[in-house]
Amino acid sequence: MAILTVPRTATFRDVQIDMAHGAGGKASRRLVEALIVPHLMAGSAGGPLNDAAHLTVGAAEIALTTDSFVVRPLRFPGGSIGDLAVNGTVNDLAVGGAVPLALLCSLIIEAGTPTEVLRREIEAMAAT
Repeated sequence: MAILTVPRTATFRDVQIDMAHGAGGKASRRLVEALIVPHLMAGSAGGPLNDAAHLTVGAAEIALTTDSFVVRPLRFPGGSIGDLAVNGTVNDLAVGGAVPLALLCSLIIEAGTPTEVLRREIEAMAAT
């Protein structure tokens, strides 16, 4: 489970964003904690940043998460970006103790992608 704490004095010093910032490791952590959180969570109580937010809506308690994936190649040994998108997002809910009920799909599609390539990934998502 990826738990990040909200720092109050961190400074983001990287001069450009690269692939490591999206890989889920130390560079991702620096990006979130030192650049994103101070601007978008200003005034929050601090504390852990989990893979999913736990919210109370009326009488219901829900977990909410979002993710996006950009990989090359789109298909790789053992899977593809389609099933990675579903499994990665469901994993973020599961590690927080939630039972997935629905997914929101956001697509990042490179201009010029053949329709058949996109169709195969949508089918992979549906099968997953």
